[in-house]
Amino acid sequence: QVQLVESGGGLVQAGGSLRLSCAASGLTFSNYALSWFRQAPGKEREFVASISWSGGSTYYADSLRGRFTISRDNAKNTVYLQMDYLKPEDTAVYFCAAGSTRLVGPFESVMEYWGKGTLVTVSS
Repeated sequence: QVQLVESGGGLVQAGGSLRLSCAASGLTFSNYALSWFRQAPGKEREFVASISWSGGSTYYADSLRGRFTISRDNAKNTVYLQMDYLKPEDTAVYFCAAGSTRLVGPFESVMEYWGKGTLVTVSS
């Protein structure tokens, strides 16, 4: 049974930082590309960042490049999202997703497994 469990969300002031983690089990982690998506209240889910199976390739939503950093540790079966200079508009539930694909990018349809999400709230 595949599980993706996000953690690290919480309440932070604008300008602050958070690091989200997503721990995976039940799959050969190093065979999967990993992505982060987010869904703000009343809005559709949107792509945040993606990383290849090896960690050698990354891709970011244009509006987030430079503030967010995705990374992975295949030895720990964990993917991370470092979020800096947070803004109130970053408030959302953040989901990690895994897909057995070589594609690295905003390809929601190829993600096979999803976590339940972790809430990030950025106060002004």
